[in-house]
Amino acid sequence: MKRPVILLAACTIALPSHAQDAARDWDLLRDPDKHLTLAYTRFETGLTLATRCIDGGYEALITGLPPAGEGDTRILHLAFGDDDLYPVRWNVAMNDTIAVSDRPAPFARELREGGRLRVMIPGGAEGGANLVHDLTLPASSNSIDETLTTCGRPVTDPRDAELEALPEGGLPANLIWARAPRPDFPRSARYGRGFATVMCLTAPDGALRECSVEAEHPLDGGFGEAALRATRSARVENADEPASPVPLRLILYRNNFILSGSDTGDGRRRHRDPRGR
Repeated sequence: MKRPVILLAACTIALPSHAQDAARDWDLLRDPDKHLTLAYTRFETGLTLATRCIDGGYEALITGLPPAGEGDTRILHLAFGDDDLYPVRWNVAMNDTIAVSDRPAPFARELREGGRLRVMIPGGAEGGANLVHDLTLPASSNSIDETLTTCGRPVTDPRDAELEALPEGGLPANLIWARAPRPDFPRSARYGRGFATVMCLTAPDGALRECSVEAEHPLDGGFGEAALRATRSARVENADEPASPVPLRLILYRNNFILSGSDTGDGRRRHRDPRGR
């Protein structure tokens, strides 16, 4: 993935300024030269929601947010339909008015259904009050699907319910890390921070198999590859009976990468952070 992260800002700035008509599909932008397929919908409130496939990497974004300030993640509260608002941890892009999803494909599959979506931004209103956007999403029978299929992501996936049930750390309640994944910071020092979300199946001996990158940012930072390399030595075990075989389970966890000030001896600084999603 060799496209620079500046594409993220360029795509959001270059979008037409009109608010989306809820009666039609999401707008679709294709740019073969940049290997980009982008579906987006913009609202008069200033928010834009987008899903995109770029050079094989998949992202779901919310742009037009109040600046996040310090920190590499932020909490947004979401609710589809008339459900109660629930907190979701989002990753802060290099432009801190943009939030990047840990689970872009499952989120895109929810968005494609359309309907009501509320987004509550803690402290986002004047005076530090909470800011709520009450949006009506257009259903997307084509545009979001095209971003998914271009990146090889299914339009429907029964595993979404299993992923939704995972706790904050990304492991089922009966499993714990015997050896957490500890990726090295990518050798390219283009970015000082990034993240990668990895999805795997567990094996009876606790190893991780069939691992894939669910999300990473920046897309050309090498964070996904670094996170996948770390899965080779990671292990999980049963919380109550560590010696017993591990059941087959789907897991989804995030590695955060932050460049530290410590010198590793090879002239590069690395920080390894195995925190969950």
